[in-house]
Amino acid sequence: MPLTWEQMQKHAFAFAKKWQDASNEEADAQGFITAFLAIFGVEDPRVVGDFERKVALDEGHKGYFDYLWPSRIAIEMKSKGKDLAAAYKQLTNYVLHLETEQMPDLLMVSDFQKIELHHRTTGQCTRFNTVNLPKHVRHFATLAGYEPSRLLAEQITVNLEAAEKTARLHDALKAGGYTGHALEVYLVRLLFCFFAEDTGLFPKGSFQSLVDNSQKDGSDLSGRLAKLFDVLNTPEEQLAQKTLLPEWFKQFRYVNGGLFADTLPTADFNAPLRQTLLDCCDFDWSAISPAIFGAMFQGVLDAQARRELGAHYTSEDNILKVIRPLFLDALWEEFERARINEKTLAAFHEKISRLQFLDPACGCGNFLIVAYRELRTLELEILKETLSKQQNVDIRGHLQVSVSQFSGMDIEDFPCQVAQVGMWLMDHLMNLKVAEEFGQYFARLPLKDKANIRCCNALETDWNEVVPKEELSYIFGNPPFVGASMMSPQQKNEAVAVFGKGRRVNSIDYVGAWYHKAAAMMQGTAIRAAFVSTNSITQGEQVAALWDKLLRVYGAHIDFCRRTFRWDNEAKGKAHVHCVIIGFSIAENKRPKLIYEGETSRKAKNINPYLVDAPDILVSSRATPLCDAPRMTYGNKPSDGGNLILSQEERDELAAQDPNIAPHVRRYVGARDFINNDETRYCLWLKDVSPVLYRKNAEVMRRLQAVREMRTASSAAPTRALADSPYLFFSAPQTDGNFLCVPEVSSERRRYIPIGFLDKSVIASNKLLIVPDAALYHFGVLISSAHMAWTRTVCGRLEMRYQYSAAIVYNNFPWPDADEAARAA
Repeated sequence: MPLTWEQMQKHAFAFAKKWQDASNEEADAQGFITAFLAIFGVEDPRVVGDFERKVALDEGHKGYFDYLWPSRIAIEMKSKGKDLAAAYKQLTNYVLHLETEQMPDLLMVSDFQKIELHHRTTGQCTRFNTVNLPKHVRHFATLAGYEPSRLLAEQITVNLEAAEKTARLHDALKAGGYTGHALEVYLVRLLFCFFAEDTGLFPKGSFQSLVDNSQKDGSDLSGRLAKLFDVLNTPEEQLAQKTLLPEWFKQFRYVNGGLFADTLPTADFNAPLRQTLLDCCDFDWSAISPAIFGAMFQGVLDAQARRELGAHYTSEDNILKVIRPLFLDALWEEFERARINEKTLAAFHEKISRLQFLDPACGCGNFLIVAYRELRTLELEILKETLSKQQNVDIRGHLQVSVSQFSGMDIEDFPCQVAQVGMWLMDHLMNLKVAEEFGQYFARLPLKDKANIRCCNALETDWNEVVPKEELSYIFGNPPFVGASMMSPQQKNEAVAVFGKGRRVNSIDYVGAWYHKAAAMMQGTAIRAAFVSTNSITQGEQVAALWDKLLRVYGAHIDFCRRTFRWDNEAKGKAHVHCVIIGFSIAENKRPKLIYEGETSRKAKNINPYLVDAPDILVSSRATPLCDAPRMTYGNKPSDGGNLILSQEERDELAAQDPNIAPHVRRYVGARDFINNDETRYCLWLKDVSPVLYRKNAEVMRRLQAVREMRTASSAAPTRALADSPYLFFSAPQTDGNFLCVPEVSSERRRYIPIGFLDKSVIASNKLLIVPDAALYHFGVLISSAHMAWTRTVCGRLEMRYQYSAAIVYNNFPWPDADEAARAA
C-alpha cells in the first residue's frame, strides 16, 4: 500500500527542517537524495536505482547521474547557488542517451535550497524552495506508487462532475422558461458565487445558507438571489447607508467588475430547482481548475457537446507546449540570471508586469488562464527572492502582474463571459498561493482589474483596436479547426478577405487567416506569436498558398515548431486531431530555433513551412512534371451514383444471363482494392462498345437509366452535360496499355507506399493515380527511399495518412539525371 498524502507531508516537513542548511554537492548529495526518497516510502534507494549511474554519451564521452531510478526519476544535485538551468540541460542530455524503456518521466534538479521538477513527457515544470516541499508532494506521486493517469483522472472527474451539476441546473432553469442571454449570465454569476464561497471570497457557508434558508418550495429564492446580486454590485459605502437591509446580506462584499452590473429578469424557482441549486452548493468548487472547467461549462449549453461533455477542452499540458517555447522558458531563464542582483530582479519584475498577451480565438479563455497562472507563478518566485528577508511587509503592494495584461476575442458572448470570470477565479487562486507563502490572506475585492475580453469576429476586427500593437508582446491560441472544403460561405468570405487576392487562397484552411492577421499586426514590432493548427497547413498545396505571402510579403519566419502530434485530452469522449504548433515572428530574435518532435527537441538553422531544417522553398502545384518523366493522372472517374459498379455476385449473375456482356464487365480497382489485392469489384466498361450489344439487356439498361437520372439531377454542369452518355465514365484517361498505379491515400505506417503495375484489362478508379506510359525504371525510382522521403515531406495528409498527388508530389519530384545504362540498372 502506498503512503497516504498526510504521511508523505509529515515526512516532508521533517526532511525540510533537517536539510535546511545543506549546501555542498560533494558532501551532502547522496544523503539528501536518500532522505528525499524516504519521504515516499523508498527505504533503500540502491534497491530501485543507482547512485553515480554511468551513461554513454556521444563521441565516446561518459556522464554520471547523481541518481537514477530507471523509468521513474533522475536527480541532479548542485551546490547552493549553482545554475539549475544548466543542471537541467545536463540531466536531459543524460536521459536522452538511455534506452527508451529506462527513460524516467520525472527529472529533478536541486541546489539543496531549491527544487525544480520537470515532467519529460509533458514539459511541465514546478519550481519551489525546499522548505515548501510539503506543499508539493503530490507532484512526486509516482515515487510512492500512485499512477499519474489516476491522479489526472481524479482532476478530470472533479471538473466533469462540476460541469454536469451545472448542466442539470441549466436544464432546470431553461425548462422553467428562463432562456437566452439572461440564462447565460445567471449561470456565470452562480458559478462565481459557488467558487467564492469555497475559496474564502465569501464567508464560509454564507451562500449555501442563503439558499438553504429559503422557503422549501423555492417561492422566495429568486428574490433572495436578486437581492444578493444587487448587494454584490453596491459599493460598501453605499451599502452601509441601507439601514433596512437584512443583516444576512451585509456579510457579502462588493464585487463589481461588471459581473453583477446588469439587472436580470427574475428566475422562477420551485422545490426541485431549489434542490438542484443546493446540490451545486454542496460541491467543493475550490477543487476545480478554471483553465479546464470553462470549456466544460460552455458545453452545458450545447446539446451535441453535452453528449461528450468535456471532450473538446484543451488540456493544460498542451497549452504549455505553446506558451513555454513562446515566452515562458525565456522568462524563467531571464529570472535565473536576474535573481543574483536586486536591481536587476526589480527591473525584471517590472518588465513582466508590462507584458501584454492576446488570444484572438480565446473561447472560454483556457490559454489566457494558464498563461496568467504561469506568469503569477513566476512573480511569486520573484517575491520570494526579494521579500524573504523583510519583516511585516504588506504583500499586496508588491503584486504587479494583473489580469488586465490579458486580452481575448471570441465570436460568442457566453464563452467571453466565462473567460472573464475564469481569469478572476485564477487570480484569486494565485492570491491564495501568495497568502500561503507569506502568511497574509487577502482577497482582491472589489474587482477593479479585469481581462480585456471582446465578443467580436476576430477576422473582421482590427486587432490593433483590442490591444495597440506598440503595447502587445505575444499572440497565441487555438483558432478554429475548419478545413478549406468545410468552411461555410461566410467563413470562406471572411478568410479570403484576410488573405487578399492570390493563387489558390480558396484552398487554405480557416486557421490560416489568423496567421495572416497576426503577421499583419506584427509589422514594425517585436511581437511573437504561436498557434495550434491542423497539420494540413504544413502539407500539400496549402503550404505555398498560405506561406508565400507570410514569408515574402510580411517577412515572417518560424522561431519554433512542434511537428505533427495528436492534440487530445484526458476527458471522456476524447477528441483527437493531428496538429502542429508553430511559433513565428517578424523581428529577429537571438533565441535558437527549435524543432520539437515527440519528447525531444533539436536546434535548427532555419525552420521552413514544412517544419524541417532547410531553406524556405515552397512547392507549388504543377500541371506537368518538372523533369523528363511520363505524365501522371487520376484513374477513371465514374460519377454514376454507383450504377456502373458491380460486386462479384452481380458480375457473375450478369455474365450468366448474357455471355455477350461478360467481356465488357472488367475488374475495377481503387486504392483500397489495390493495397489489399481485392478482386471483388467490377464495372461496366462500355467505351467503344456498340449499343446493339447491350440495348436488349434489361439490367444494363436499368443501370444506364439510373446513371442518366443521377447526372441530370446533379448541381454540377459538367456532370449534367454527360447525362446523355450514361454508358461512359465521366472521365476515362486510361489508355490501352499496362500502367503504373499509386494509391491516392495510404497508411503513414508504411515505409513505402504500395506501388505497382496493373494489366490493361483492369479499370483503375479515380482513387488511383496512374502513369500509362511507365517503364520499370520509373517504378524503381518511385519505390525508392529518396522518393518516399520527398513524399513524406511535401504530400498532403488525411489525418496522418499519405495523400499522394500528381500536382504536388509527382510533378515536382527532382528525378535523377540518369543515362540509359543507369536506367537499365
